[in-house]
Parts: sequence; structure tokens; C-alpha cells
Amino acid sequence: MTHEILMAGFGGQGIMFMGTLLAHAGMMEDKEVTWMPSYGPEMRGGTANCSVVISHEPVASPLVSEPTALIVMNRPSLERFEGTLRPGGLLVVNTSLVDRRPERQDVRLLEVPANEMADRLGSLRVANMVVLGAFVQASRVVTLHSIKQALPEVLPQHRHGLIEVNVKALEAGAALASGGQ
Repeated sequence: MTHEILMAGFGGQGIMFMGTLLAHAGMMEDKEVTWMPSYGPEMRGGTANCSVVISHEPVASPLVSEPTALIVMNRPSLERFEGTLRPGGLLVVNTSLVDRRPERQDVRLLEVPANEMADRLGSLRVANMVVLGAFVQASRVVTLHSIKQALPEVLPQHRHGLIEVNVKALEAGAALASGGQ
């Protein structure tokens, strides 16, 4: 199966890091992977999105126009991309920053209060990891184990002190998606 994932939010919310981590985990599982970033006018505070394609087959194109999964970290991203999600696809919404319910009734919805959960862990900066953990648990695109293994590979050396809180955030998101929170 080919998974086409689109992640979107404001610059500075860790969208590109989520995509890079997901792509790296896919490669660690010997899957075919593409990763394509897209930035708005400003990197921090502007819009940012990236697409990741993970498959057991060669990937024909890195472009994702009808994703099988959509992760939105803020309301403008939901408004911009909700209509692109394939029917039956997985929609993961950061309810901390999205103040309306999605309009689509033909998709699987996973609501994640990522900012509140990250704040309880002591760092709002890991809201993206809460969402990623929930997405990985719900989608099974890659294993949570692979995501955790990819962290030291993807995080710069000077950020390795953040691995522990990132792992806790991934696990909290996964627990939420499993119905454990």
C-alpha cells in the first residue's frame, strides 16, 4: 500500500521536522519514501506544509494532491487542505489551534489536543510529536519504534537533550490514539 501524507501548519510548529522524521522512519523500515517541503513567505509564522509518500513499491511522484492522510496543526491548514483528503482518509486535527469541527463526514477523524498535552509534558515545542505519535498509532504507516529510533538520526547533535521529551510526546499521542488518555 502507498501512503500519501500531507502535514500542514504555521512555520515554527515543526511541520518539516515531523515529515523528515516520518520519512526517515520509513527508510529505516526499508520502504520507498519521498519527502517534499513547501514554505509560505516566512519560515517562522508563515504557512508550512510537507508531503511524505511511503510505500512498499517505487514512488512515481513526490507530489501529493489527494492525500490518504492529512495532519493539520492549525485552522488555516484545515481550511486550505480539508477538501483534498481522499474519502476514507485519516484526518488528524490539533484541536488546540483548530476551533471548528471538520466539515468532511467521509473521513476518519482523530482529534488531538496537542498543545495542552505538550504543555503537560513541560514543552509546547513537542506538540508536533504528540500529533505524530497519534498519527503513527492510528495509521500504522510506520512503527512508533522506528520513529523513536529515527529521532537521534534526525535531531541535530546539539538538540539530543530533547530526545526524552520528544519520546514522551510521541508516546502520549500514541496512547491518545489507542484510547488510553
